[in-house]
Amino acid sequence: MCGICGFLTNQGGPETLGQVLGAMNGTLAHRGPDGEGIHLDVFAQGGGAGLAHRRLAIIDLVTGDQPLFNEDRILAIVFNGEIYNFQELRQELEAKGHVFASRSDTEVIVHLYEELGPACAAKLRGMFALAIWDAPRRELFLARDSFGKKPLYYAAVPGGLAFGSEPKAVLAHPAVARRLDPEAVAHYLTLQHVPEPSSGFVGVASLPAGHTLLWRGGRPHIERFFRLDYQPKLTGSVDDLAAELRSRVTEAVRLRLVADVPLGAHLSGGVDSAIVTAVMAGLTDQPVRTFSIGFAEEAFSETPKARAVAERFATRHTEFVVGFDEARAAMEAVVAATDMPFADPSALASWHLCRLTRQHVTVALNGDGGDEMFAGYQRYWLDPLADAYARLPHAVTRRLVPWLAGLLPAKGDVPVEADWRAGLKRLAQATAIPRAASLVRWGSYFSPADRLALLRPEFAKAAGPADSVALYVYTAAASKADAPLDASLFADANIYLPGDLLVKADRMAMASGLEGRSPLLDSELAVFAAHLPTRLKLKGLTGKYLLRRAFADLLPPGIANQSKRGFGLPVAGWFRGPLKSFAHDLLIGGKVCREIVRPEAVEALLTAHAAGQADHGKRLFALVMLELWLRRFF
Repeated sequence: MCGICGFLTNQGGPETLGQVLGAMNGTLAHRGPDGEGIHLDVFAQGGGAGLAHRRLAIIDLVTGDQPLFNEDRILAIVFNGEIYNFQELRQELEAKGHVFASRSDTEVIVHLYEELGPACAAKLRGMFALAIWDAPRRELFLARDSFGKKPLYYAAVPGGLAFGSEPKAVLAHPAVARRLDPEAVAHYLTLQHVPEPSSGFVGVASLPAGHTLLWRGGRPHIERFFRLDYQPKLTGSVDDLAAELRSRVTEAVRLRLVADVPLGAHLSGGVDSAIVTAVMAGLTDQPVRTFSIGFAEEAFSETPKARAVAERFATRHTEFVVGFDEARAAMEAVVAATDMPFADPSALASWHLCRLTRQHVTVALNGDGGDEMFAGYQRYWLDPLADAYARLPHAVTRRLVPWLAGLLPAKGDVPVEADWRAGLKRLAQATAIPRAASLVRWGSYFSPADRLALLRPEFAKAAGPADSVALYVYTAAASKADAPLDASLFADANIYLPGDLLVKADRMAMASGLEGRSPLLDSELAVFAAHLPTRLKLKGLTGKYLLRRAFADLLPPGIANQSKRGFGLPVAGWFRGPLKSFAHDLLIGGKVCREIVRPEAVEALLTAHAAGQADHGKRLFALVMLELWLRRFF
């Protein structure tokens, strides 16, 4: 787990290029506190190619420094991530005559590239972002793993491109301008994150998950090497498929236990992290180190459930409680870590959890991906009900029910999944947004209509359509899935997962020099999950049906059958209480109100929320985080 950056350009001499590469690499020091390395290939006619690396040592602590090279040093590589099938690949490459100078998984990739070229990415099982410089051909190759667990951004520079693990590294190149992307900001207000390939900065793009980029012949060639397909469906008895699923999950966890440093697990109290912890406990002869985070507001805290799992498997368990003061202190840190507008409140808790975890271990396994692979979100079973509701007369769906819902208090005093009032208030929106855009239906902060009323007209014009609904509809249609559920899963795996959840997982961990590993996002396990019949993912109101069944005997009573709970924070209460003045003072007269949104609209949100007339906690949080981002980068 590391940070990488570099460039290919036709301008600059050795001293200038070296300074630029050093500056870019310096922005990534937090990702690799254990060392750094630089390779610079200067061209006689001006310009050159540079690769740089910051190292967090996990495997091959002695000989794994980067950049690494092939035998004759004509190929150089920098790599961020872990390849879990590298030992198998190494044996195959050694049989073909390749000679290795280290025990690292990184060197396997460079030799595999010698054999297969860009097609090597499809052979890698793991999480990765990598860059390979082919000096004789003057070709630069970039690749990013199947789901985007490891980030990789790039931007055009004279005669080539600059790249880096985080936008800040790319922005450190003097040829990359720092300009706000209005369309990305508009999407952010609806989705709570900036959808890929946008970054929030004009001209700085994220290489999409499961894609490669080859700079050849003076231009980039981008190709997709991985996508989930949902046909044909697997056949067999429920018990046989459950047994196979259990075996595959166990293998995915086992592969992620390889490390030359201490490792543990993040335990949320939910089904997915409980399963990962249970499997770890069965595969190791030492107690598993587990880490949880909770809140003083008991309605939002799942530490008792996490504690029950820890007790069941006799883990060495550590807990941390976050209050509004810690959350407030983490806001700037989250902005600094993500480089983008990012309004998932759970990032505040994750940032603190990762800091706590890093005091004890260097690697932490987690349950990320279970909901997107096995249909865990409540909205998956709410969607068909909403479709049926939408067929009722408009007098009911557009007038009567919204009027009744408006009479209900919206305090935000419980997580949204447990608040029937919040669901009722969403019904009017659910009838106006198609099922394919499930996340926008149920999870948007500012609906398309709300966003239009919020934005200044001139900013809305600059943002263009920024149609978040169309983004989901188009992506779901590209799944070619027969079942609407599979289409929604595909859209979430391609938009929400890499744009929100994996940004949070990577940036919060790497801000503290911690490596996170996600067994449920193993590519081979995910392919198996995609081919499961939908009735084994969602059965009635129960999501992740087969996953729960496969591990029901291992988990404590009440864990396997509990309903989905998001990692929610009590932001509504905080913005009515201790953060009320902070939000008002930050927003009114700030850059957001001066340049992006109408001040009177923000005043109305603040007033209605403070009076308990509506729950605008997450909307205010999104505006606060946007303001902090603008102040930091512009």
